[in-house]
Amino acid sequence: MPRHLTVGAAQLGPIERRHTRRDVVERLIALLRDASRMGCELVVFPELALTTFFPRWWMEDQAEIDAFFEREMPGNETAPLFTEAKRLGLGFCLGYAELAHEDGRIRHFNTAILVERDGRIVGKYRKVHLPGHAEHEPQRKFQHLEKRYFEPGNLGFPVFRAFGGIMGMCICNDRRWPETYRVMGLQGVEMVMLGYNTPLHNPPAPDQDEHTWFHNQLSMQAGAYQNGTWVIGVAKGGTEEGVPSLADSQIIAPSGKVVARAAASGDELIAHRCDLDAGKSYTSGIFNFAQHRRPEAYGLIVERTGAVPPP
Repeated sequence: MPRHLTVGAAQLGPIERRHTRRDVVERLIALLRDASRMGCELVVFPELALTTFFPRWWMEDQAEIDAFFEREMPGNETAPLFTEAKRLGLGFCLGYAELAHEDGRIRHFNTAILVERDGRIVGKYRKVHLPGHAEHEPQRKFQHLEKRYFEPGNLGFPVFRAFGGIMGMCICNDRRWPETYRVMGLQGVEMVMLGYNTPLHNPPAPDQDEHTWFHNQLSMQAGAYQNGTWVIGVAKGGTEEGVPSLADSQIIAPSGKVVARAAASGDELIAHRCDLDAGKSYTSGIFNFAQHRRPEAYGLIVERTGAVPPP
């Protein structure tokens, strides 16, 4: 029996530092309502969707930093999003900054959750591949301090049975690393939800700026094709607090083909009816891991080339 899921990629335009959670949640709810009118069953929001991208600033006051983090989900300010989504019969994936009490201490993660149509949180992912730097670099036009404000995720790359399929999540820089998709692919993932905030200028490597759009699409298309999975890539774009950021949200089929793409850089919803079985011709054929993949040979390749794997 066919398994179809209509998914909306809910791109956001800039969120300024002065914008409150209530302001932002109202925008998210407006996109949910657009999604409902378009027949969506699942809506994917970007990375750190509730606030401006605060790692661009150096801050020393921990209370100031923690003000960007959510202590519970849903909380008082995010509860209306859950309520409206449940009323509309929509599920969603939401990226946010998470403050957690674990192992007897306070921890900070760049997190995404997956919420079913009945309002239950059915999955959580914490960003593994943190980009940027941890030390103050005032010579930059803007900072990228994810390594200062977040810990690497400690949940791995899990997949979740939800929405009639096998669902996975990753965040921003994770999309550039093939192992992100492969670990989920080895678990049979059928759809990867991916939110990002990507500046158009890379201060340490400005020669790469002209390739930003290409690299974004290349990494998502390759991950989709090589693992026979849908990829829902959703941006927070536009010029936010003076920093121009990539928009270009996309829905990519298991073939690697882009089937829907945002037209501008502001709040925008794109949607596609996704066949969750579309990846089977890839995962049962050219990318049948059990039949064709040869991990037992990878160590021999390292030995013969003299390459030393990292510890």
